[in-house]
Amino acid sequence: MTQSVQSPIMGHTLRRVMFFLLVLLTTLVAMGLMVSVFQTDGISLMELILLLLYAILFSWICVSFWTAFMGFFVILTGRDRWAISRQSAPSAAPAAPLPRTAILMPIYNEDSERVFAGLRAIHRSLADTGRLSDFDFFVLSDTRDPEVWVEEELRWQDMVRALDGKGRIFYRNRPENISRKSGNLEDFCTRWGGHYRYMIVLDADSIMKGETLVAMVRIMERHPRVALVQTPPVPINRVSLFARILQFAGSLYGRMFTAGLNYWQLGESNYWGHNAILRVQPFLDHCGLPKLPGREPFGGDILSHDFVEAALLRRAGWEVWLAYDLEGSYEEIPPTLIDYAKRDRRWCQGNLQHLRLALSQGFNALSRLHFSMGVMSYLASPLWLLFLIATGVDAYFQTQQEQVYFFGQNWIPVWPVSFAVEMTTVLLVTLTMLFLPKILALVLLLKDSRLRRAYGGMLNATLSVVLETVFSVLTAPVLMLFQTKFVLAILMRRAVGWPSQQRGDHETGFREAALTHGMQTLIGVVAGVLSYHYVPAFFWWFIPVLLGLMLAIPVSMLSSSIALGRMSREWGLFLTPEETDPPAVLRYLEANLKEDEPVLPVLREASGSRFVQALTDPYVNALHLSLLPEREPPGKRRRHYLEGLIHQLEEEGPDSLSAAQKRDLIADPETLLRLHALFWSRSPVEVLSG
Repeated sequence: MTQSVQSPIMGHTLRRVMFFLLVLLTTLVAMGLMVSVFQTDGISLMELILLLLYAILFSWICVSFWTAFMGFFVILTGRDRWAISRQSAPSAAPAAPLPRTAILMPIYNEDSERVFAGLRAIHRSLADTGRLSDFDFFVLSDTRDPEVWVEEELRWQDMVRALDGKGRIFYRNRPENISRKSGNLEDFCTRWGGHYRYMIVLDADSIMKGETLVAMVRIMERHPRVALVQTPPVPINRVSLFARILQFAGSLYGRMFTAGLNYWQLGESNYWGHNAILRVQPFLDHCGLPKLPGREPFGGDILSHDFVEAALLRRAGWEVWLAYDLEGSYEEIPPTLIDYAKRDRRWCQGNLQHLRLALSQGFNALSRLHFSMGVMSYLASPLWLLFLIATGVDAYFQTQQEQVYFFGQNWIPVWPVSFAVEMTTVLLVTLTMLFLPKILALVLLLKDSRLRRAYGGMLNATLSVVLETVFSVLTAPVLMLFQTKFVLAILMRRAVGWPSQQRGDHETGFREAALTHGMQTLIGVVAGVLSYHYVPAFFWWFIPVLLGLMLAIPVSMLSSSIALGRMSREWGLFLTPEETDPPAVLRYLEANLKEDEPVLPVLREASGSRFVQALTDPYVNALHLSLLPEREPPGKRRRHYLEGLIHQLEEEGPDSLSAAQKRDLIADPETLLRLHALFWSRSPVEVLSG
């Protein structure tokens, strides 16, 4: 027993020691070069600041690069004895029944049609495996919008009827959105978790193959000390140019990076909040999240709960794995640059909260590293901005000290040594960060002819990588300023909350682009003028950053174009395996969205307001009433409040009520029955007119 435990511990330790030694040695070599240059005439305060910033940023880049390189090595050799899916362990017979597993879909004001189309696709894919009876589905709604709430209930009932899912497909809407998604999952665990050994957590835009779901359960069964297995979701299904570029990058580079993450994280991996399987009892025992002291954005509810839950499981002695080689896990991404930035804004606040946790007691070194990496993923942008500003200022000081750059017959300017090396190093680091992992990903395509064809062939894949790199160069400065703004806003204690996402394809208009990117464009113009006038040499090094900022408005608009996205696909650019040969579950999803033929007559009829239907339509009213949780009768003050809303509805119509007031009316069973008695004989038009 001792030997079987020590062997993996020794193997894991060797991997991590080698990985972090490579990161450390690479960083020390680069810093040694910088220090040797600065020491020629002593190190000034500005040069000391540059060294400190460079050390932080270069070590961050090194972690990313060596992660990609290790992933490249693992995939190239095809051997990884520590992959959780390949570790030898006792397994049940393939025909043996699986333990009951709950598939959870937490939602918050989402597109109901897309949510249930995705669930139906997963349901059908599971049915193809013959293991459907081992899984139950739960739609866990935190929706506040009354229109969306009633729509969700109808879509759920339609799915239950269409798939004969009574007793297997469940829906509930929480009366109070306490602790957001983490509270939503906690509510499930405390109320229904005792019936299930495992739960698979999805997001509103998640899709997973039935074979993948079954494989996840089997992995958990073989490894009783594993509490969580995270699959790497591949981005899919968006058609705008921006989204297709990101889907291509996520698909081509993602498998290499996730393999590299598993190389050094092993059984102390992380949780990304969805497309993962969790052992219910350990989650319930150890993952209760406290409120952080103080007020938002640093206090209050923990927003990025997934990192914390993984750390709590690891602290309790459980293993957390990233199953990087488990295919069939998908998600959808924001369709435009602006939507992508908005999602980043939400994540930024949650990740910066982890700074407090990284310094808290009780977590091991790797958990603290995960927290720190989450923080650094957003602090890197303001640090890069400071580095660029400091480099420009240092270059300006150099020009003031050295007025003559041409000597004798030399036609090449002789710059101060430190200035030339600074800028050359910045360029080389940028090129390394942008190109080396991309080239390694292309090399892996040479090994696999099937994948090569799936990406459109070697020529198209290479051209796509080049164009994606150009796009990344143009958008990197824009995202740097976005994230710097987000970090500064959070440091000034401006909380963002957790609004719902805009997931569907749409295009960015000029007004939206100008309002969003106008200041970034102005910063680019001003920085360009100042650098060209005062430090001309620095200006030429600075051009990639300046171009990205000055072209932010047209790049944002053009990249949101659906027509350009479709055109790029016709030309064979930015193709992914999920586009060239989509798996059955994605075909099921597409069919569900295109051929939406609801079983319920009420869904086949056009409706101006689901809220009004809940008052007037007997079927909708009865369904909604049956799904309301039991609650104490309202107190006297609450009854007076609801009475006032009823009179306002009668006299002024539903448009006079806010969404919260409408929700209050249909959330109380007694009030709902009274409203139905008042309005059931009236047409929706009469109710709408007041």
